[in-house]
Amino acid sequence: MLIYPYINPIAIEIGPLSIYWYGIMYLLGFAGAWLLGLWRAKKSDGRWTSTQVGDLIFFAAIGVIVGGRVGYVLFYDFANFISNPFSIFAVWQGGMAFHGGLVGVALALWWFSHKQKKHYLDITDFIAPLVPFGLAVGRIGNFINGELWGRVTTVPWGMVFPHVGPEPRHPSMLYEGLLEGVLLFVILWWVSAKPKPRGMISALFLILYGGFRFFVEFFRQPDPQLGFIAFNWLTMGQLLSSLMITAGIILFVWSFKNKSCNNT
Repeated sequence: MLIYPYINPIAIEIGPLSIYWYGIMYLLGFAGAWLLGLWRAKKSDGRWTSTQVGDLIFFAAIGVIVGGRVGYVLFYDFANFISNPFSIFAVWQGGMAFHGGLVGVALALWWFSHKQKKHYLDITDFIAPLVPFGLAVGRIGNFINGELWGRVTTVPWGMVFPHVGPEPRHPSMLYEGLLEGVLLFVILWWVSAKPKPRGMISALFLILYGGFRFFVEFFRQPDPQLGFIAFNWLTMGQLLSSLMITAGIILFVWSFKNKSCNNT
C-alpha cells in the first residue's frame, strides 16, 4: 500500500500571483507538442513549415482550453450550468474534459485547414502523434492535484489519498498517463514514421485513446455528480469514448479503402 505524497498544487507564489503546477503542465504539453511538430515538419519534405506548426499549436491550444471547459460543463456539470449559466466562466474552480477539448480541437483544426488550404485529415494525421505527450503531462498535473482518483482496491500498489478517505485506491490518473500518454505516443509515433493512407493515423488515435480510456474507467471513481449513467457500471467517460471508438473504426475503414497517402 502506498500513501499519496501531498504536493502543493501551487508551484510558485510571487506576491498575490500564484502559478499552479496544473497550468505549468498545460504549458509543457503545448511546448512539447510544438517541438515534436517542428521535428515532424523537418521530415515532411517542405509540406510543413515552422510557422505553420506554430499556428497549428496555437489554434489547437485555443480548442483545448475552450472545448475542454465547455465540454466539462455540458457533459459532467450540466445541472449546475442550468441553474447558474455563468459557472462556465468559473475556470478557477477547475473542470476540464478531454472529450470536450477534442471537439474544440477538431473545430479549431477545421478553421486552420480552411486558412492554410490543407486537407483536414492531413492536418489531423500530422497532429495526432503530438497529442499523447500533452496527455501524459496533463495526467501528472492531475496526480499533483490529487484528483481523478480511482476506486477502492486491494492491489499492492493501491494508494491512500488522505483527503479522500483511509481506503487504498487505484492511482487511475497514473494509469491514464501511461496508457493514453506514453503507450499511445510510442504506437502513433512508430506507425506514423512511414507514410500511411490519409486519415489512418487519426483513426488509430481515436480507436486507441477511446479503448484505453474505456478500460481505465473501470478503475477510476465515477464523477460524484453523475455516478454511473447506465447499467450500474457505465460512466460518462465510457459513453463518450465509445463514440470515439466508433468514429475511429469508420474512419479507419474509409482510410483503408481510399488508400490516398498523406505523406505527413
